[in-house]
Parts: sequence; structure tokens; C-alpha cells
Amino acid sequence: METGVCVVGGGPAGMVHGLLLARAGVPVVVLEKHETFLRDFRGDTVHPSTLTLMDEIGLGAETAAVPHREVDSFVMAYRGARPLRLADLRRLKVPHPYVAFMPQWDFLEMLATAAQRLPAFTLLRSTEAVDLILQDGRVVGVRAEGPDGPLDIRAALTVAADGRGSTVRDRLGLTPKEYGAPMDVLWFRLPRRDSDPEEGLQLYVDGGHVVVTIDRGDYWQCAFIIPKNGYRKVRDGGLDAFREAMGTAVPGLADRTDAITDWDDVKMLTVRLDRLPRWHVPGALLIGDAAHAMSPIGGVGINLAVQDAVAAARAVAAPLLAGRLSEADLAGVRRRRLFPTAGTQLMQRMLQNAIIKPALSGAPVKPPLPARLIDRFPVLQAIPARLIGLGLRPEHATGIPVADGSPVTTP
Repeated sequence: METGVCVVGGGPAGMVHGLLLARAGVPVVVLEKHETFLRDFRGDTVHPSTLTLMDEIGLGAETAAVPHREVDSFVMAYRGARPLRLADLRRLKVPHPYVAFMPQWDFLEMLATAAQRLPAFTLLRSTEAVDLILQDGRVVGVRAEGPDGPLDIRAALTVAADGRGSTVRDRLGLTPKEYGAPMDVLWFRLPRRDSDPEEGLQLYVDGGHVVVTIDRGDYWQCAFIIPKNGYRKVRDGGLDAFREAMGTAVPGLADRTDAITDWDDVKMLTVRLDRLPRWHVPGALLIGDAAHAMSPIGGVGINLAVQDAVAAARAVAAPLLAGRLSEADLAGVRRRRLFPTAGTQLMQRMLQNAIIKPALSGAPVKPPLPARLIDRFPVLQAIPARLIGLGLRPEHATGIPVADGSPVTTP
């Protein structure tokens, strides 16, 4: 098979990048190693920057139709202290002043459906990239395994959007710089009752425990944060002890922790924070988690990856159409995205050290002064709202060619 661009990975970055290039008239093949997008506890915070992008490419109505819950503020609660409001997205002057919590698989299916209306777009499901095709030191395609056996896809450009365990990155021998994370995360669900308050997203901090709860309408999605490499110790302590710790950290949910019936109900996310010093080689470009793994703090990972995808499409679409893609075009993607990526990672590291690490140590903790000031002076809540909701450099679809001048929505 031959194409203009082979995108490895059908996550948010890969699907958005493939859609934008196909919309420009560049032939694109996206490889998704699973038959469906259905994987539980994937990042599903779609922020104002991504929602605005969907409007720009004509998918605003279809995105709004995806089942979701809108959250416009983030709250932190320390045991024994009054809850503090840390971010108020209603203060943003944007079309969507909220974070939309929507199942990632539904969001990806919506993107896939829209992209497949474009003649230049091909999605190959159940097709996994296993190696790269090299010619004279240049990547010229991907070797994959699909439902019908081995498949070679030759392409002018290969884009790695295959996450923090990127096969493309491994085959290229690229090693990211690790910045460290003091935590891992255990994800699970607890029932939500009609009498429960509508809290959106809350961070609960207690000596030894840190928990995030997300109001998903009919259930609570919970993130129980544990010390790095501490999962074995938690399991060895037993399920009853884990339920008790959850109830202690979030007393309002203590009466339903028995919904965690065994360890299969709990999924572990190994937290990584890293970044490649170089995001491209001749014939290949890495974006999203393949180029920089983000901490779950702020839930910004999806949106940083989508912004990478937009910046990359803007950089390569016109050169690909003209048949003159250069290494300078590829290098320009990292040059544009380095500031927002490194800046966001720096803030995540600061928050890890200021809030998460002390709390997990078991020592007595109290709200840090900046958090108390942000809560006391509501106008300040627009600052973290902007950093979370829009990022340090939001990307837009302007400047990306459109083949026929029309959006991807149906008439």
C-alpha cells in the first residue's frame, strides 16, 4: 500500500492529524491496532481549546452530540479545611468555557466517522505497526500486522502518534529525557446517587491520601493516587484496607466503596513525565505522548496531543501537496510546540512537588498559600483556568489547506 502519510496510532492526536491532512487533500492511512476504540479509563477531558478546534473544522455539533458532562470549575479539599476553588473556566472568553468529560472512545468514533467521509482518509483497524521501512537512512513507511497478515505501507511521511509506549520511537532508537513523577494512579468507578452534590471535579488531599473524583452523571470516576511503584504494597494490604483508605480520603463516598468487588475493578496507570530532545528523523515525525508523556495533573494530555496534531498538520500539509516536504518542516513542529510542552511539564512538576509528594508522605498537610490566595480572590481563578483550558499556545485550524473549501460535516 502506498499513501502520502502513514499515521501510527488512532488516539486523539493520530485521528485529528489524519483528519486535518485528509481534509487538505493529502492521502492518509491511520493504523489503529485495536478493532474498536473501547478502552476504559483513557483520558477523556476535552478542553475548551479542543472544543473550539472542533467548531473550526465543522464538527462542533457532532462533538456536542457525543454523551458528555460539562465541568466549569476545579475544587481542592484538604481534610479539616474549607474546600478551595482553584479554577473557574466561566471566566474565559471562549465559546466553550468548560471541560467536557466524554468517553474517549465515543470522541474517537465521532472523529473516525467524520474523517471517513473524506476520500483521502483510510482507517485500518486491528492493524499494528511492528517495524519501520528504511531506505538510505530515511523512513519510507511502516511494516504492520493486520487481520489479513503482514502489510507494508509506504509513505512520504510517517507520523508516530502511538503513545508513551511508541513502537516507532523504539524502532528509531530515540530515548526521552525522564523528569520523574512521585506517583502512579489507580482508576475505578463508584456509584453516584441522585442525592449526591454536583461537584464536577474535586481533588481531596489528606495526610497519606490524594484522590480525584469526577462527576460523570451516573457514576463517580475516581483516581486514587499512590506513591510511585506502590501498587504491590497496596494490593498486599488487601481490598478491605484499600476500600477503607478510599472512604477515609472521601468520606462522602465511604458508604459505597463495597462496589469495588475485586482488583479487576481497579486499573493502574503508570505515570510518566518525559520529553524527546528531537521529535523527527528523515521521513518521520513524533507527536503527542510519543514525543512527550504528560502527568495526569490538569488532564491536559489529550489537549496537548491534539494541539501537536494541529501544528504538525499546518507544518506539513502544503509541503506534502507540493511534493517538497523537508526536514526543516518537520523540525518546525517541535520548535513551535516546545514552549507549551516544556512549560506545562514544568508546572506539573511544581504541583507534584508542592501538593502530591508531601501529601503521599503521610505528613500533616495544609493548603499551600497560592491555593488559598486563588480561592480568596476569584479573579485569580482565571489564570489556572486558562492554563488548563487553553494551554500556553492553543492551536487553530487556520493556515491548514482545505481541499474543496468545505468542512467535514455532511450537508
